[in-house]
Order: sequence, then structure tokens, then C-alpha cells
Amino acid sequence: MISSVLQQTFDYIQTGGWVMPPLLVATLLLWFALGYRFASLKRGSKRGVRNLLLRAERGKKGNNDGVLIRAMLKGIELRDSVPPQHLRAMLDDAFHEEERELNRFNVLITTIVMTAPLMGLLGTVIGMIETFDSLGDMSLFSQSGGIAGGISQALITTQMGLAVAIPGLLVHGALHRKQRDIELELAQMKDILCSEHSDGGV
Repeated sequence: MISSVLQQTFDYIQTGGWVMPPLLVATLLLWFALGYRFASLKRGSKRGVRNLLLRAERGKKGNNDGVLIRAMLKGIELRDSVPPQHLRAMLDDAFHEEERELNRFNVLITTIVMTAPLMGLLGTVIGMIETFDSLGDMSLFSQSGGIAGGISQALITTQMGLAVAIPGLLVHGALHRKQRDIELELAQMKDILCSEHSDGGV
């Protein structure tokens, strides 16, 4: 059973021509990057920013597994040790590491999602060229596949390119919305910490 599936997969890749291996590599890179972003976009708590800060003031800081929790711990430490006039700049620097982590692999994912259909289109063009060459030579059933092989290659690479791009685009869109929400919460956290500092704490 497993050997049959592997053989079918190998035949599928082989039929698609030389465009298929780069598409497979792009698929692996894409889902690795999406998985990494999914793991890095953990908030750390379902509570709102103000509620998190109030609980932290009462000594309930929780663990540091999540973007908002890590940022909150850094922010509270700075608020208690930095003069008010320097707090905003220090918070910007301290939160920069978390904000940079939120953006990791963003460019790679966008690039793969945009180029995968183009690679599939390239395979389509190569397959159609082979088809027309077969027509010109009248080699309808050549060793390399002839017309049937050319059309098959054209369809398979287009299918593969779209199969890589469409799910990647949907998941990337959902993760990007989550990233934007977290970035807004980090900005809100900075504002609350700075206002608390100027008011002398909670």
C-alpha cells in the first residue's frame, strides 16, 4: 500500500518535468515558514492588555510563553526602573525584538505564494512547447511522451503551482490578521505603561 502511494507520487512528480522539484522544495519551505509563524504568534493569554497588566500588578504574571506576556514583563521592568521621559523610547527598543519575531518569514511566504503559480505556468508553457513539437514532428507517441506527455506536463505543473499557492495564501492571510492584532495590542500596552508611569503607577 505505502509503496504503491510512493510510486504514484514519484510518477506524478516525474510527469511534471523539471519544474516539479523546485515546486516541492517551495512547498516544504512554505509550510515550514507558516508553521513557524503560527507558533510565534501566540499571545500567551486570552485576556486583554489592560487586564493582563492589572493581574501582573497583583503578582499574577504567569509564564512567559507568548508575545504579550514577554512584552508585558519587559515593559513592567522598564516602567519601574526608567525615568518617565525615556520610557517610551526604551519600550520601543524592548518591544522591537518581539515585533521583529512577528515578521519573521513574512517575505519568504509572500514570495513563494506569488512565484508558485508562475512556476506552474512555466511548466505549462514547457508542456505546450513539447506538444507542438510533437505535432510538428508528427511524433504522436514518442518515447518522451509526445502530445499526451506534453499536455499532461502542462496540466500537472499548473495544478501543483495552484495547490501550493492557494492554501498558502489563505493561511498567510489569517496569520497576517493575527499579527496585526498583536501589533495593535503591543502599541496599546506601550500607551498604558507610559500613562501609568506619568500617573505614578496603578
